[in-house]
Amino acid sequence: MSSETLPAFIESSNVERKQSISEEQEKSQKPRLGEGFEPISKRQMKKLIKQKQWEEQRELRKQKRKEKRKRKQLERQCQLESNSDGNDRKRIRRDVVHSTLRLIIDCSFDSLMVLKDIKKLHKQIQRCYAENRRALHPVQDIHIKPEHYSEFIKKEDLIYLTSDSPNVLKELDESKAYVIGGLVDHNHHKGLTYKQASDHGIDHAQLPLGNFVKMNSRKVLAINHVFEIILEYLETRDWQEAFFTILPQRKGAVPTDKACASSSRDKNSASVEGGLDSDSSDEENSRNELDSQYEEEKQDKENSSESTVNSIPQ
Repeated sequence: MSSETLPAFIESSNVERKQSISEEQEKSQKPRLGEGFEPISKRQMKKLIKQKQWEEQRELRKQKRKEKRKRKQLERQCQLESNSDGNDRKRIRRDVVHSTLRLIIDCSFDSLMVLKDIKKLHKQIQRCYAENRRALHPVQDIHIKPEHYSEFIKKEDLIYLTSDSPNVLKELDESKAYVIGGLVDHNHHKGLTYKQASDHGIDHAQLPLGNFVKMNSRKVLAINHVFEIILEYLETRDWQEAFFTILPQRKGAVPTDKACASSSRDKNSASVEGGLDSDSSDEENSRNELDSQYEEEKQDKENSSESTVNSIPQ
């Protein structure tokens, strides 16, 4: 090998060596499979796919919202044009007659409820507010006051509604203010609202539920149900219609006259079954008498045969 070719060979070998070293360094710098990265589960993969789809469809959702707003605007416009006077909403509101009756929700029982029941109470009060807004004979708007209700309403004008009261309402006096106990306790504190009214010297009464309704469950109603029943009575002046319009089906409510008729039918069927049982018992007694006569005759025959045997000389 000549001296000229030798340096060239050395240089090419050095270049190849450097390339191989750089490739090895790149490979070492790249993370290997399973090193440095945790494996992704199927659930995480689904979440990533859903997130990607959500981001991709963002513009489409925005477009749909715009179309929905335009469609509602067109519907409102068409409805206004179809009305004869174009003033239908005001015409409906003129039919509303406000009642002078006042309803108070006593919210002084927070310390007796867990957070879950307090949230239920808030939802029931919201329902009362919404139903009062829709009612044809609404009571006064709801106002939140930190003072006790007896401080701004005379005690002689107050009536506490409690199912433990011995007094039963016949009708509503619209000059009075009726108090509903704001307590969601699942029947853990029985008689508490009755005691509250008695301690403050406030008149008390219960809705005439038992006079019109027979229920499978207890007579304690939710706050919004009591509120809605009173609103319905102010409109119809009929307790039975008010009860059966508002009470949920899970209460198993039936009119008291139907409940009495069904109970009388049950008694009649029980008496018929009792009569059938007595007839069958008479038949059984007669059979027993015949059996006893047969046994007595059989016993007499055996006794007579034994006596004849004993009388034979040995």
